[in-house]
Amino acid sequence: MEKLGSIFKTFYENNILIYIHQYQEDPVKLVSLIIDISLVVCLIYLFFKMVKGTRTWQLVKGIAFLIISTWLSDILGLNILHYILSAIMNWGVILIIVIFQPEIRRALEQIGTNKLTKFFGMEKDIETRTKEDIYKVVIAVTELAKTKTGALIVLERDIKIKDIISTGVEINGDVSPQLLVNIFVENTPLHDGAVVISDNKLAAAACMLPLASDSDIAKELGTRHRAAIGISKESDAIAVVVSEETGKISVAKDGTLIADVREDVLKKILISNIITKRFTYKDNKMNEKFLRLKTMFVKKEEK
Repeated sequence: MEKLGSIFKTFYENNILIYIHQYQEDPVKLVSLIIDISLVVCLIYLFFKMVKGTRTWQLVKGIAFLIISTWLSDILGLNILHYILSAIMNWGVILIIVIFQPEIRRALEQIGTNKLTKFFGMEKDIETRTKEDIYKVVIAVTELAKTKTGALIVLERDIKIKDIISTGVEINGDVSPQLLVNIFVENTPLHDGAVVISDNKLAAAACMLPLASDSDIAKELGTRHRAAIGISKESDAIAVVVSEETGKISVAKDGTLIADVREDVLKKILISNIITKRFTYKDNKMNEKFLRLKTMFVKKEEK
């Protein structure tokens, strides 16, 4: 124990006290230290986030255990154990490179590619992701129409419809054509009801929607179309319907139904109403705020 206390005392005097005196004499270095520590912590966090849940995570835990054991064996004077562990540590680097060569190569290949942005948590902007989701919905709906598979997909806009989402089975997965097509396959557990896409996620399936009254829709149209019109009347959501009888695609928005639309028309309608109007409006609001601020500064300078 005396040796352990002596080691900590020496470490404290030779490292921590010297650092404290340096920053007392030159406080500017403190900013550099904070940035340095922040970057190191950030890199460690991102590394653990990347490897957690993979087989590399088991390796990381093993390495951490080996380092701590080697350090403790030295402090406690376990010379034979320390010699063995030190030898393992020396050869361990080579073993890691040999065993995990594919993973290391894949990680290095990501440097300079668009995958690196995902590693640092920088996802695509909302507009780009929303546009990609629309294309995926159009692909899925087109495939469903070919096989005359009934489907109802609701795309949430500014008005949140959490009460509708709560009536279904939570999925909270990425939007993909394969998943959408699979959900609506007949006689599967989730094919009845609507799928709701919210915040660039496939939020839930088998959701129950409010039905429009009979006066709002033609008699030959079924429950899916009534539900699509109903949700578009009670919110600003847009609903896409595939008829299981005819395979025709319809779009409900603002309480009206646009029937029998082609693939290219469907894409234009969704992009126009979900992308163009939404993001153009936000850009205009930002420009208005900028112009107001600019006018205020100009008036102050004139005074």
